[in-house]
Amino acid sequence: MSIIELERWKPSEADPSKREYAGQRTAAEVFEELKYRLESMGYLPDEYFLMDHHWENGREIPKDADIFCTTDYGGSEGVYLDVYLKWHEDGKPITRSFITGKTLGENGNDLDKMFLISSAITKAFHGDHATHARYMKIGGVEDDTGGRVVHLSQQEEKIIIEALVEQRERQEKAMSQTEQLLRRMTGSITAYMDTVGQRPMKISDYDKAVLAIRDGELSAFKDQYPKALKNHADELLIAAAERPGSVGRKMTLQLLLDWKQFTESAYRTACQKAVDIDDPEKVYLLLSDAECYVENLPRSFYGEIASYACLDHRFIARELVQRGVPERIAAAPPFLLEQFAMDGDYRTLSTLVEKGISGGDSSARALHMLTCQKRDQWMAESLLRKRMWVDVNSYSALYACIQNKAVNTAKLLLDGGMDFDQYLKWAQARQYGAPKEIYDALVEHWSELKAEMEEAPAQETGGMTFG
Repeated sequence: MSIIELERWKPSEADPSKREYAGQRTAAEVFEELKYRLESMGYLPDEYFLMDHHWENGREIPKDADIFCTTDYGGSEGVYLDVYLKWHEDGKPITRSFITGKTLGENGNDLDKMFLISSAITKAFHGDHATHARYMKIGGVEDDTGGRVVHLSQQEEKIIIEALVEQRERQEKAMSQTEQLLRRMTGSITAYMDTVGQRPMKISDYDKAVLAIRDGELSAFKDQYPKALKNHADELLIAAAERPGSVGRKMTLQLLLDWKQFTESAYRTACQKAVDIDDPEKVYLLLSDAECYVENLPRSFYGEIASYACLDHRFIARELVQRGVPERIAAAPPFLLEQFAMDGDYRTLSTLVEKGISGGDSSARALHMLTCQKRDQWMAESLLRKRMWVDVNSYSALYACIQNKAVNTAKLLLDGGMDFDQYLKWAQARQYGAPKEIYDALVEHWSELKAEMEEAPAQETGGMTFG
């Protein structure tokens, strides 16, 4: 398999046949690609494999960083695998935890497997025949002399024994683990096929394309997917969308270039898979022209994916809001406004309001979050001054402001067209009260507004009079 790169590269504008540096990859994107590769080999630790919180929210891998692993028994239980990043800043070396993995067991076999996982991680970033930059061997790196260390669980040993005894070409129940074993032993299933000159299993064109996606073999994918595209376009798009890294993006782009008849459910799943692997470039690739690939796509689709990203990938959601054209943001579900109000993200809230989002049935909850702390009430006031995004008949929104004693915010709702007399009838029917000082301030402000409306000169237009 190809090495996982920590840098991003793009074709040179001066010479497209050459690549030029385009910045660092995000830590989350690198983590997801590594996790995908280990999972495909059956090498994920059985307890957990987690990225350190420091690297969340789109934080990039430091330039010229190196990766190394340590493996040891835990202080009280289990075996731990720690992955570190090491780089220099201002001439000083910095080492920081990147990923931690743990296995439930703590015997010798568990320790051996964790060391093999550590080896797999090192190879993922440095290759099978890596030579350090400060050394150069005449004639290049020598070939592998043969032999391989492979850790097998009891279940995996049983799979191999049964395969040898029964000489089966295909074992449906063991398919996943068979693929993992082949990847451990040869690097990829497609490489194994090339080595032995025959297919190890009788599989369809669609299966071959999916295996190429999982192995990250772009050339094999280009050979296989056209044969299966007509009947399996949706499934191939989803498989490519959840394949991390630049290879996954290229496969996704290839499918979008060749096919424009995806179902809405499949396209939605593909977008969500791209979010799940923390790949903002792929998410925007799928969303930028989504209407071209799905017939009768809902206008709210873009905002729905942004709302989905808010749950665990807030960085991607912010990026989608910033990139989204006003028409898409205006059609976004109102809940998106509420989601960013939860943590007081004023910059994103401001962008949503400026691009025309409606508060809808989320207005009251959003205003409650923005006004429950007095120090944050300025955000609600600023957003309402930018544009009235609260429906004038949403009396629960006004009640939320009154509850939180946000007098200035409540006044802005009245300035925006909300009828205080109608609100009082609504509140009385529900037996909602208000602190006297708040009530008096709003009554006074409402009286001033009505007086201004009565004093405004009538405008005669086409025989009709507007006051």
